[in-house]
Amino acid sequence: MTETHNRLLGRRTALKLAGGFAAFSALFPAACMTAEAKDKNGKMLVAYFSATGTTARVAKQLAEGLGADLFEIRPEKPYSRQDLDWHDKKSRSSVEMNDPNSRPAIAAKVENMGQYDTVFVGFPIWWHRSPTIISTFLESYDFSGKTIVPFATSGGSGLGKTESIFKELCPKAAVRAGRVLNGSPDKAKLAEWAKSVLR
Repeated sequence: MTETHNRLLGRRTALKLAGGFAAFSALFPAACMTAEAKDKNGKMLVAYFSATGTTARVAKQLAEGLGADLFEIRPEKPYSRQDLDWHDKKSRSSVEMNDPNSRPAIAAKVENMGQYDTVFVGFPIWWHRSPTIISTFLESYDFSGKTIVPFATSGGSGLGKTESIFKELCPKAAVRAGRVLNGSPDKAKLAEWAKSVLR
């Protein structure tokens, strides 16, 4: 077999592999985004607080799409339906959101937060901002040098003051612009959004 023939075979093999990868990328875009996101942004964590399950569904899809670890920001004292009644000024959530110093306790901690380079933080929008339990979470760790990306679910309002709150509580972190992720976005679309934010 000649040297020229060997080179031709090598090129054909490379072209076949490239074509195979392109086909795989078309069929499984989320898997390819997961690998690329991991390479560029280090180890990732999706941490979320969900009072009714809506944010939890989005967080789990996002974590799967990114190949990230998942952590629930679970309140030490769960919220009841009465606690979440925003029409009642004396309900637990109303009182917490009207108190800038409110820091609801969290039931568990992230093991070895230092291993993560990028942290997505999800929550429902309460009173045009992140719930105060998110402030508890952000104040519980050293986010210096990390990238933080907020995301939320909402009945109608946007992120409001959330970004400024995150930047105030984590001044040494790179806080990226977040987004409200309503509906039922699939893993591929969520991974694509995350990839665009982290560029």
